[in-house]
Amino acid sequence: MIETIYIEEAILQHPRVLAIVARFPNARKIACGRYGEVFNPKAQNFRLQKQNPALILAEKYRHFTMPAPPGYGIGAARNYYFSHMLNCLYDCRYCFLQGMYQSANYVLFVNYEAFQDEIRQLCANTPDEAVHFFSGYDCDSLAMEPVTQFAGQFLPFFAQIPNAWLELRTKSTQVRTLLNREPIPRCVVAFSLNPEEIATKVEAKAPTLQRRLDALCKLQKQGWQIGLRFDPMIYQTGYQQQYRQLFEQVFSVLDLQQLHSVSLGAFRLPEKFFKKMHNIYPEEKLFASPLANQQGMMAYRADIEQEMTAYCTQQLLQFIPKAKFFPCTL
Repeated sequence: MIETIYIEEAILQHPRVLAIVARFPNARKIACGRYGEVFNPKAQNFRLQKQNPALILAEKYRHFTMPAPPGYGIGAARNYYFSHMLNCLYDCRYCFLQGMYQSANYVLFVNYEAFQDEIRQLCANTPDEAVHFFSGYDCDSLAMEPVTQFAGQFLPFFAQIPNAWLELRTKSTQVRTLLNREPIPRCVVAFSLNPEEIATKVEAKAPTLQRRLDALCKLQKQGWQIGLRFDPMIYQTGYQQQYRQLFEQVFSVLDLQQLHSVSLGAFRLPEKFFKKMHNIYPEEKLFASPLANQQGMMAYRADIEQEMTAYCTQQLLQFIPKAKFFPCTL
């Protein structure tokens, strides 16, 4: 439940702001000049804020889309990500956001039309090429859908642009918006998955694996294309059996004809983010794993990362054609 809502003064009467505020009639409303006044100050207690985050409603002025990092993609040459929101409802211990931001509060940029204008222009620049846009880089695409109406606003928009593809990256079961409309052929609903034994330790507040699979199956049954994102892989004793069982469980309920893509990625964090996250959660066992600094990135030792990647790749390719497999090479 949102107890406090900060609102930039310039958008106090924005229709999207008014609709969101109406959902939380008992929340404190506090006006601010720019969201950074609340979101960016140092010496905030991320761990304490995460227990009861505030919602900050803001307007974005630039960088509506950004080029995706090299090696991040599912088959297109032109890849971008965009973030209608900063921070996530869930509390996954490996998430880089807690190392990137000073605050655990949610920021929602309500000027969706500005994002759409830039996306439309990028697609118009190369009308004969597919352009992929990834949502869920700085947040979960669907976790707060009842509040944000993000998918409800962007799905019809993407349906109108013949060379635009949208990936909705999520762990959420908030899929009603999608189930209440016809599927869009160029939308991939990509679920992040880890073995249950791992998820229960490091994916706090996120839906269980079984609930995610139930949502995935409902979407497939209605005709939505699905992506599977086994990212990041988490190392622990017995990971081989855990990931093998995960793949068996997932592919036993999937319709492979409606499976768009599968990606696999190793755990890694910029060293600066890692140090900050370790300070926030010094007792976290994940950060005591066999990690090493690889060119400024904290990751599993090279031998462990290579072993995990090789094993999981071999297991996955027993279920899927290689053409649908996109290992993350960041």
